[in-house]
Parts: sequence; structure tokens; C-alpha cells
Amino acid sequence: MTEFPTVRVAAIQATPIILNAEATIEKAVGLLEQAAAEGVQLAVFPETFVPLYPSGVWAKDAASFAGWDEFWEQLWANSVEIPGPLVDRLASVCAAKDMHCAIGVNERELQRPGSLYNTVVLIGPEGLVWRHRKLMPTQHERLFHGVGAGDDLEVAQTPLGRIGGLICWENRMPLARYAVYRSGPQIWLAPTADDSDGWLASMRHIAIESGAFVVSAPQYIPAAAFPDDFPAPLPQGKDVFGNGGAAIVEPAAGKVIAGPLYGEEGIVAADCDLRIGLHAKRWFDSAGHYSREDVLAPQVREG
Repeated sequence: MTEFPTVRVAAIQATPIILNAEATIEKAVGLLEQAAAEGVQLAVFPETFVPLYPSGVWAKDAASFAGWDEFWEQLWANSVEIPGPLVDRLASVCAAKDMHCAIGVNERELQRPGSLYNTVVLIGPEGLVWRHRKLMPTQHERLFHGVGAGDDLEVAQTPLGRIGGLICWENRMPLARYAVYRSGPQIWLAPTADDSDGWLASMRHIAIESGAFVVSAPQYIPAAAFPDDFPAPLPQGKDVFGNGGAAIVEPAAGKVIAGPLYGEEGIVAADCDLRIGLHAKRWFDSAGHYSREDVLAPQVREG
């Protein structure tokens, strides 16, 4: 039976220790401990927080065959295996603090050196709960990330409720959203690198459409965070490569109940009464009484 607790949720807007997975995970550990001290039960980190988001502002030139091998090697070496020791490190904190953590990572496959994936992983006190690989990397991301198989478009049933979501511009994909809606999310994870007003508008819409609390966890990446020996050229005169905008949105009216936070690192938190999502679905349940799959699904298939 689905429960409707009140869950304290946080979007953690933080800057990674660039191209250093171990140090970034240790930073995440400290932030989880800080969030736990503030009563947070579910903490959400940005897209590919470990060890860096390959921003199109500086990474689009990787389309050339030459000149990016050193960056690629460092990115691969500092990516995350799932399951693996870095996930275990976060799980130890979740166990000690009785909390859950969702974190975006560059994921490498355990079995072989090769492709990377843009992945979000949900970790709880018992360890790995759920993993989702981004279905379609956006623009320049395709230079670094493979496409997800789509076999993970479902929610995870946890003591905090039914948790699901999508990564960044996957949230613009109506059929991907609907695939997750069908399993009844109560809390929607939205790790991202998008800091635009349009993104926040999308988050408000998705909260209403899904009937779930939406946790938007964007990047905050100042130019000063890049090490002097960063193995790729950065554009001159740009101070910030991701300005944040962390926010939490409720599902009844799409109201922003925490944030948005711009221009700095920080933790944005809110208490989320999951009964509000149930109440909202009395009016509008996009995958239930309002879905009309009998009419609309055949049209999609016949296209």
C-alpha cells in the first residue's frame, strides 16, 4: 500500500572538485551530513556532479578527432562504476544518517573500458536503490555519453514514497515523462545543467502534470573552480558556466516552495506532504482517469 508521509527534501546546488571523483564524493559526503543535520531525508545533487558536466560552452569542440584524448582519459578515469566503491561510500553515509541520496554521475561500465553514460543513481540506507541512464544525450553531450536503453523508466518504491524522474532535457520528452508517470511517482528527481527561466517553467508544469513534488538540482560551476591544468581550453572572459537555480515545486498549483537559488552553492529544502499529490490527482491524473490511452496510445503507435 502506498503511504503519504511528509518528507523533507533538499536540492543540493554544489560545485564538484573538477575531474577528481574521490574528492567530489567526499564533498558530497560532507554536504549529505550537513543536510541530515537539517532534517533532510532525501538529498538530490546535480546532473553528472561526479566529476564534471561537459558543458557545451567549452566542450563542443570535442567533435574533432584530435586534441581531446587527455580530457577523455581523465573523465573516464574519474567516472563512477555502479555498483562500486564510490556508490558504497555514499551508501555508508545514507545508512549512518538514515537518508536517501540521488546524484548525477558520469558512469563507466565495470566490465570494460569504453563508453560513458549520463546517469542518476538513487542510494538509500540499504545501498543502491535505482539507476537511470539518460535516454538521449543533448547536443554536445553525444560526444561523451552513450544513449540509455530505456529499461529503467520506472519509480523506486522507498520508505519515503515512490521516487522517479528524468535527467535534464529528458524532461522535455513527453513520452519519456509519461512512461515514468505510469508507475506513479510522488517525488520527481530532475538533476540538470539548465539554469534558464524556461527550465523552471518546465519544472512547474511537470509538478502539475505528474502530481509529484519536483526537485530541480542544477549545476553551479564558476570558472574559478577549474584547475590550472584542466586539459581543455576554456573561453576567455566567462566567469560562470552554470548559474544554478535549485528549486522545489509542489504538485497542486505548481508553486515554487523553495528556491530558486542562483549564483552560489547552497542547499534548498522543503517539507513535502505527499498527500498533496494524492489530492491533486482527484482533479487530474495524467496516467489514470485523465490519460485516455484508449484514444491516444493507438495514435502514437500508428504515428
